[in-house]
Amino acid sequence: MSIDKDTARRAAHLARIEVAEEELDHLAQELSGILDFMEQLNEVDVEGVEPMTSVTPMRLKRRVDVVTEGDIQEKILANAPDAREGFFAVPKVVE
Repeated sequence: MSIDKDTARRAAHLARIEVAEEELDHLAQELSGILDFMEQLNEVDVEGVEPMTSVTPMRLKRRVDVVTEGDIQEKILANAPDAREGFFAVPKVVE
């Protein structure tokens, strides 16, 4: 597939990028090269290939889902520089 100068100009306009008039021919060639490569990728036989979520097969470490002791609010708030009414107090950042 070949991209002409007018199509490159329109693509630049839609992408909201400014391309000088003398650079449109080069942009059209680059876009044509990208589309040619995409056509080559369409020729690859991917029958039976499972989709990947990562390039390396790994599983995330998981912790055991167990019930822990709760009701330790005082211990947690002991680390806070400012705690009021059972909550962390932080400075106001929005007027």
